[in-house]
Amino acid sequence: MQVAKQINSLGTETAFAVSVQAGKWAEKGHKVYPFHLGDINLATPDNIVDATLKAIRDGKTGYCPANGILPLREALSQDVGVNRGVTYGPENVSIQPGGKPTIGKFIAAIMNPGDEVLYPNPGYPIYESQIEYQGGNAIPYSYIQTQDGFNIDMDRLTSSITDKTVALIYNNYQNPITAESSQEEMEAIAELAIKHDLWVLADDAYYEMIYEGNARSIVAIPGMQKRTIILYTFSKKFAMTGWRVGGAIGPEKIINIISKLNVNAESCTTHFIQHAMVEALKGPSTGTDKILATLKERRDAAVAGLNAINGIQIPTPRSTFYLFPNVNAIMERKGFHRLDQLQVGSLENTNVSFCTREHFGRPSSDETDFFIRFAYSGISTDDINDGMAKLKVYFETS
Repeated sequence: MQVAKQINSLGTETAFAVSVQAGKWAEKGHKVYPFHLGDINLATPDNIVDATLKAIRDGKTGYCPANGILPLREALSQDVGVNRGVTYGPENVSIQPGGKPTIGKFIAAIMNPGDEVLYPNPGYPIYESQIEYQGGNAIPYSYIQTQDGFNIDMDRLTSSITDKTVALIYNNYQNPITAESSQEEMEAIAELAIKHDLWVLADDAYYEMIYEGNARSIVAIPGMQKRTIILYTFSKKFAMTGWRVGGAIGPEKIINIISKLNVNAESCTTHFIQHAMVEALKGPSTGTDKILATLKERRDAAVAGLNAINGIQIPTPRSTFYLFPNVNAIMERKGFHRLDQLQVGSLENTNVSFCTREHFGRPSSDETDFFIRFAYSGISTDDINDGMAKLKVYFETS
């Protein structure tokens, strides 16, 4: 019996393979320092847990509307709009079982086979996977390293647009590299989208993981709200990655298509969780404030630990829970030519587990620098300090 040829174009999230590798190492009796996966080992706030249990006891366990219950769509439309300086209504919201489904459904709604979609690379690997799986051409755009972090290579992005380009995926506060657009860069992206009449998927998964200052949104730029779909997830802010609930917010005609895809895929997002998310959005922020404060403490420890290593120098990002250091000097010192040599060697010699640039999209042929990615969301500050100290010894040894 045959298997669909289309499956050959379906990628995966290879960071989970690193997690399996680390798990096998731990089974041998080693204490692993888990910097590999952007999971959160902090408790979901009590008021959300209590609201979930109440919804279950109240019988909110059956089907509900495919686009989500009205109280949640009202709450989310208001929250997203106020925090971005625009206005949305419940008709602009489709509740999803996580943030990830919004990617595939957005692509299904706007792309025909053979169309081109621009996506960030390095970036979340599901972008590339879903574009190609659905018969499109995934066209990467890249970043340029600066003293302050990373800027989008606007020349490359601009030159990549053709008459087949239908959309651009834009992940400000970016996974894995923590890139954050300046207002000028964001306006330049908006100008391209408007000029070429492109849809934009604004992946705002880390929009609220901001440690200093305020977040900026591309939908606030004139002309962008009508062409932008926002990917929203509850996973990060509320420390509930395994609950699988999020939303798509945007123009009603696209949201209606996404909701129709909901009917075909999962019928609806879990009913009782949706009621709890109303409490998440409207209830006290004490729990989420503690989560953000803890992650900031971990960020500062991880940045200090990496910058203590001879050959690594990174700025302090004000968002996400990742770090993406350049390790050219380390690779040269160790005599390594492949990032997997450094990744496996670090695990086996220090018990420190991390991902590399190669877990976040296919590297282009002109890439010459080496990068690795640390996630500090699932590891305590004490273990960050211990792990970084061990890594320092290994990285500084030839």
